[in-house]
Amino acid sequence: MSTPRKRLPRSAWTVPAAGARAVPARSGPAPTHAPVKSERPISTPPATTRNRSRPSDLAAPTRHPPSQPQSAPARAKATAARPNPIAKRRVLLVDDHPMTREGLAAIVNRQPDLEVCCEASNPADAMSALPKARPDLLVTDMSMPGRSGIEFLKDVHALLPELPILVLSMHDELLYAERALRAGARAYLMKDAGSAKVLEVIRQVLSGEAYVSPQMHALLLNTVTGHHPRGANSPIEKLSDREFEVFQLLGGGRSTKEIAATLHLSPKTVDVHRGRIKDKLQLKTATALLHHAVRWVESQAAPC
Repeated sequence: MSTPRKRLPRSAWTVPAAGARAVPARSGPAPTHAPVKSERPISTPPATTRNRSRPSDLAAPTRHPPSQPQSAPARAKATAARPNPIAKRRVLLVDDHPMTREGLAAIVNRQPDLEVCCEASNPADAMSALPKARPDLLVTDMSMPGRSGIEFLKDVHALLPELPILVLSMHDELLYAERALRAGARAYLMKDAGSAKVLEVIRQVLSGEAYVSPQMHALLLNTVTGHHPRGANSPIEKLSDREFEVFQLLGGGRSTKEIAATLHLSPKTVDVHRGRIKDKLQLKTATALLHHAVRWVESQAAPC
């Protein structure tokens, strides 16, 4: 059984300093060491961590207001402003042979940067389709039903002078390439070229460059510099574009009236052109001119 502790009288308590803890007086002899000074009161931190001081280098996270959903016009505007990674260039094909046209369209449409926007089988349909199709490149043949290839090139160039034109034809470039370039074409390529070459020339023309074969390039330079006069290879090179068209139609079996209707000329003007053709080709009669024209047209169609 524990003995109850004896309670000291109040007089035995020492008076503490302000804010110090009361200490009961010691009984017995006084201590030899210096009296203990009163300690500074220790402040007790708050019990909760809500008001705990935060280091100065740790800033509270910034609260952003919730984003508002975009309206449909704003989303459409943002989508339109976003750049298209693959902008396909549009190609208009003009050829009177469906198999040739479809084969070329299949090759072009397989390319990641090209697409066929429209096809036409003759110059009249092509002229009607141009305003709506808005192509970046026109690829056309030279010999098609209706308007002649040279006149078609001139019409397209007059309507859309900035539209590049690539002539893809079976006809000999020595006779047709220079005429096509003068009429407004940017390039001339024979149809016997492979698909890889066709795609290469298409991209070259779309980049703003012209193209003819190395052989034709050398011939044109020699013609310009006078080292190779026009008509050195064939007398037909001496014919003007209009005379050349009349000569082609004669070789195709057209009469004077039919030629006049096709070229929108009077029959008298056609007769004048026939006379000049005879002189340039050194033919004496109209029958000799007709035979010569037929043989020439057949020779041009032989490769097909």
